[in-house]
Amino acid sequence: MQKIVDSVTLRAVWQLLKWKDSDGRVSAFLQNGGSIEEARKLFGEPFGVEEMKGNLALNEGLQELIDIICAIGSPTKWDNTNARLGVGDSNTAAAATQTGLQAATNKTFKAMDATYPQKSNQTVEWRSTFASADANYPWEEYTIVNAADDTGKNLNRKVESKGTKVSGESWTLSLKITFS
Repeated sequence: MQKIVDSVTLRAVWQLLKWKDSDGRVSAFLQNGGSIEEARKLFGEPFGVEEMKGNLALNEGLQELIDIICAIGSPTKWDNTNARLGVGDSNTAAAATQTGLQAATNKTFKAMDATYPQKSNQTVEWRSTFASADANYPWEEYTIVNAADDTGKNLNRKVESKGTKVSGESWTLSLKITFS
């Protein structure tokens, strides 16, 4: 007799591209839907490219996802209108019961770059570009929320130090989740 195991896996990969951008041209290009490949051709290579694998799905986000799938109540999607990628400076360990970023004051939520999220097969990608004046502090935690701030439902949370963003730099953060 063959044993059958049902499961759904969410594999997350975060990518962070760090650009020198004193005149704001890189951030404007990316926020308006420009591709990373074109940005590299137009503005040169980012000075930093980092990847973070994994994160912790948060209970509030999983429950909202179930409500969306089942059309229960009035759930809010993580679409171009509602989704924000958030960063903060707390390094508090991730726990499934958390309801967003843990930073007390330094946290920033950015709307999706134009044309995001994007889907390819079972993978969805959200992308936001934080311009020169945005989120200039240590980046320690990351989330995706379905509201303008963490009053919405956070699908996940990742904790990993990625340095301190400063004025004159634009950082592009993306999250790819593959469902299998």
